[in-house]
Amino acid sequence: MLKRMAISLVFSTTLAFGAAAQAQDNAQEKQPNDAQQKQTQPLIAKASTGGSISKAATSDPNYVIGAEDVLDINVWKETELTRSVPVRPDGKISLPLLNDVQAAGLTPMQLSSQIADNLNKYVTNPQVTVIVTAINSQRIYIIGEVARAGAFPLTPGMTVLQALANAGGFSQYANKKGIYVRRMENGKPQKFAFNYKEVIAGNHLQQDIELKPGDEVVVP
Repeated sequence: MLKRMAISLVFSTTLAFGAAAQAQDNAQEKQPNDAQQKQTQPLIAKASTGGSISKAATSDPNYVIGAEDVLDINVWKETELTRSVPVRPDGKISLPLLNDVQAAGLTPMQLSSQIADNLNKYVTNPQVTVIVTAINSQRIYIIGEVARAGAFPLTPGMTVLQALANAGGFSQYANKKGIYVRRMENGKPQKFAFNYKEVIAGNHLQQDIELKPGDEVVVP
């Protein structure tokens, strides 16, 4: 009888120990260890302090900033000076300490250098990054016998054929052979012929010129 009680006691103790060990394992699975917590904490801190990277609207280092573009101005370790700003119609942006700064007509690199130079009197060795997050100054205009006439954003490398694709097609009265691009160069108007039927057939592709800001594509 005593032998049976001893065996039963040992078996019960083993089951209890196994259940406790299983519960401890489950708790460890639900709670991250210290190493995991140390890995996640910096990521959370970076996100909470605005460490996310803005998406650039253009990767062209020679892009010239224009009115109505939107810029992200980042001054390293100076959160009060870091902000997103629109370029006003007069071509300037407003920044703390500096007030109005000319932005239109400059590349992002040129503007960052200018801001850094102006901040030198207030900040020790300022490191400034300028990112164009929205391009609103680069536009072309499609006029005439198309489904959707009006102003359209000018994307890098856009040609006449690509611009016409944005207009939703031609009306039934469109003269596809008489299309032309009207452009102002140094204050003088220029005209570039574009025969849609020739270009779409793969002929005279030199007519499909790359457009510039302010160009007007006229479909008579």
